[in-house]
Amino acid sequence: MANQLDEITGPVNGQGQDVRVINRQLPVTVGFGSILFEIALWVTIPILVLIFALVSGVQDSGLIIALGCILGILPGIIFIFMKIKAKNYFQQLEQKIQAEASNIDNYLEQRVQILQNVVGLVNRAVELDSNVMTAVAALRSGGRVDDTNRNQVVEQVNTAFGRLFPQVEAYPELKAHNAIADAMQQNNYLQREITAARTVYNSRVTQWNTDIFSWPTKMIVAAREKYTTRIPFTISDDTREMARAKFF
Repeated sequence: MANQLDEITGPVNGQGQDVRVINRQLPVTVGFGSILFEIALWVTIPILVLIFALVSGVQDSGLIIALGCILGILPGIIFIFMKIKAKNYFQQLEQKIQAEASNIDNYLEQRVQILQNVVGLVNRAVELDSNVMTAVAALRSGGRVDDTNRNQVVEQVNTAFGRLFPQVEAYPELKAHNAIADAMQQNNYLQREITAARTVYNSRVTQWNTDIFSWPTKMIVAAREKYTTRIPFTISDDTREMARAKFF
């Protein structure tokens, strides 16, 4: 059979394509087939044993039927333990996802603190852009980083640093300031750590989104617990446009 996707003959999109993350949580659902599967685990073997005992006419058919019923419910019991294990797995994975999100927030809070410290040093020497001061004021009043304000804080920090560092570059005496130079290095380090932490977080999210649709055990548990897919980290349109800008 020929390749369904042939990179040699195309078709190709010469204009390119910008890929975005769909901001939608998909619920997990199971149909009647999954219910029938669970019922079959309990009744298939006992029914087969009962039919065998009635058709074959063997002696002690009652004993055979009793043993068949006892052994026949084992698949159902085993599946119960499998579902318990799957539920525990999802609970543990959810805690790992929360831990990874917390790591990102910790790095982000450090960037916020660095930004505030640098602004305090630079503001004594030069008159800063009003947008920088507005962003810093918003960060000071924003409190702790969490799920409700994480993306907003990221944009405020990126905007402030994007406007602050060019002004620092314009003043050699500021650029040579040890505290400011150290803060700039720490900011670069933290930005790399945030990127790495986001990659780990997205890997966990991908694992979650894949496992909740793994039939039968995990998918049935996910549907009963009303789990949904999780949305990976995304960037704003402003950041996307900045990435296309000419840097050098």
